[in-house]
Amino acid sequence: MFEQRRGRTVVAHQYAEPPFRVAPMFDLQGAAYAIVVCAGPGVFGGDRLTQSIHVGRGARVVLTSQAALQIHPAADAPVPAVLRYAYRVDGDGELHCHWDPVIPFTGARVDQRFDLQIADDSRLYWSDAVMAGRVSRGEAWRFAALAHELVLRVGARPAYLERYAIVPDDRRVQRTWMAGPATHLATTLVRHSALTRETVEDGHRCLAAITDLAAAGDLVEPALAVARMIGADGASFARGRASYRAWALASIFGRPELAGRK
Repeated sequence: MFEQRRGRTVVAHQYAEPPFRVAPMFDLQGAAYAIVVCAGPGVFGGDRLTQSIHVGRGARVVLTSQAALQIHPAADAPVPAVLRYAYRVDGDGELHCHWDPVIPFTGARVDQRFDLQIADDSRLYWSDAVMAGRVSRGEAWRFAALAHELVLRVGARPAYLERYAIVPDDRRVQRTWMAGPATHLATTLVRHSALTRETVEDGHRCLAAITDLAAAGDLVEPALAVARMIGADGASFARGRASYRAWALASIFGRPELAGRK
């Protein structure tokens, strides 16, 4: 639980059990910056992890992960790793989340869901990512199953829903008009009253300037921009995500320092 106190955001309450650990907070000109650590070798089939973040009224929070989250298969049964994340942002609050990719290893199964609930006058930057596996070891699309759901609710209404399931053995993901040669994919959401069609066009041009990246950004409703990107090269993919984040922080939030550093 994050609260605003005397112009700064502080942690009012925290609790974590292994493998999660919350690293010490840093102040970024009034915002609380934290790295959420998933310790150990990763997540295994049969594990069930939950994460709940509450940003109080007027608080400003920046969260990131320590590294990519590795998903391993269960040793003795075809069961998924179940990941459930819930984020709540109260009125005039602001949440920035930029997560490293999830990497499902060969034979792994994962079921992940992100539930974002924000107030009408709150602000959001969100970016999650998935890799096709340990690509550098030739293990692209060798996981057993990946189920993904991302829901954004603004006030009492649903504003964005993304849901897909990938089972590589059932459908050849590398076909044209599906993933093709891509092995990295990401979604970025920006919710801010400063968004206009003109500003979102600027963000789209930032993505278009990155070579070896297929990406697009659009204003799907007033104050909400969605960008999707896929890439076959990890370096270009990372540059695309970083470029879009830098554009959003500088042009929309007016706070480039919120990028922080690990």
